[in-house]
Amino acid sequence: GAGGAVTIPSTIGGLPVVAIGSNAFKSCTSLTSVTIPSSVTSIGSSAFYGCTGLTSVTIPSSVTSIGDSAFRGCSGLTAITVDAGNLSYSSNAGVLYNKSQTTLIQCPGGLTSVTIPSSVTSIGNWAFQGCSSLTSVTIPSSVTSIGAYAFEYCSVLTSVTIPSSVTSIGYRAFTGCTGLTSVTIPSSVTSIGQSAFQSCTGLTSVTISNGVTSIGSSAFNGCTGLTSVTIPSSVTSIGTEVFKSCTSLTSVTIPSSVTSIGGGAFRDCTGLTSMTISNGVTSIGSQVFMGCTGLTSVTIPSSVTSIGTEVFKSCTSLTSVTIPSSVTSIGGWAFAYCTGLTSVTIPSSVTSIGQSAFQSCRSLTSVTISNGVTSIGQGAFSGCVGLTSVTIPSSVTSIG
Repeated sequence: GAGGAVTIPSTIGGLPVVAIGSNAFKSCTSLTSVTIPSSVTSIGSSAFYGCTGLTSVTIPSSVTSIGDSAFRGCSGLTAITVDAGNLSYSSNAGVLYNKSQTTLIQCPGGLTSVTIPSSVTSIGNWAFQGCSSLTSVTIPSSVTSIGAYAFEYCSVLTSVTIPSSVTSIGYRAFTGCTGLTSVTIPSSVTSIGQSAFQSCTGLTSVTISNGVTSIGSSAFNGCTGLTSVTIPSSVTSIGTEVFKSCTSLTSVTIPSSVTSIGGGAFRDCTGLTSMTISNGVTSIGSQVFMGCTGLTSVTIPSSVTSIGTEVFKSCTSLTSVTIPSSVTSIGGWAFAYCTGLTSVTIPSSVTSIGQSAFQSCRSLTSVTISNGVTSIGQGAFSGCVGLTSVTIPSSVTSIG
């Protein structure tokens, strides 16, 4: 990377310099100032990405295109100034916008607070990504969409109000915003993007308004401070690993509107002691409650037809479980290492017990397998040292 101040010449070998290429000055941490000549029409993607020493930059009127992440990760940058004559871009209080100021393109990384003007309808992808000095931001009620990575790693942002005009929250929009303590998702939002609040370790409460229909995969994954969450009756699907490793979560109610719970949705939620699954859920994905070591009881509603692989694996505090007569299959390792489980009844609706389904359930003293089961997988009861007797019904045709 170049050092100090750089003046980009307007001509090289008699030819005009019209473009600053992609990654041109990427990670030039010693670069403190740059002068862009009026011959330049395009600034490539990531052109000044990670130029942590850059304090200010002026975009001449000639520039018609600025690539993605051109000024991302410039933690010392306090102002991006656009020449008033530029027909494609504009600046407002040092923040880069499109000309009509409907899209906020880039907030310089050195700003501590930003008030977004009411002309803005969308906050672009990566707009505030890595703005590690940003403590507050005011989002006006004109904004309808928050882009992907929009506020990712804004680690000192303590609060954000999402106005009721917003309909979508993008992928990883607030990932790693460790300073956020509470968030309210308004009823205007229909979908919470994948990983939207992942690793927001300071988040203690989340209010999801009635209106949200889907919660994206890993939306709250690793929110270790989250103590309670209410899932509204508008939600129909819970994605994979949504609340994975939310170790402070003590109870959750899944409403009857939800038909599917994605794989690993509550995996390693070690603080979860009870779980209510309302009648409506038809499938419980793999590893949904795996490693929920605090879970003592769970009620599986009669709407559930299949129990996936490793669903309750290593739920060491689970003492009893009732498998309803709607269930037709029990997946592999479903109750493996449930060392607290003392008895289990497998209803006649079940045709197959997966491999290692009850492996190492060492406290299991009685197992009732109803007539209807045709196959018992390999190692299904391997290591069940407390089991004194078991009756295999005449319906069983194969034992693994």
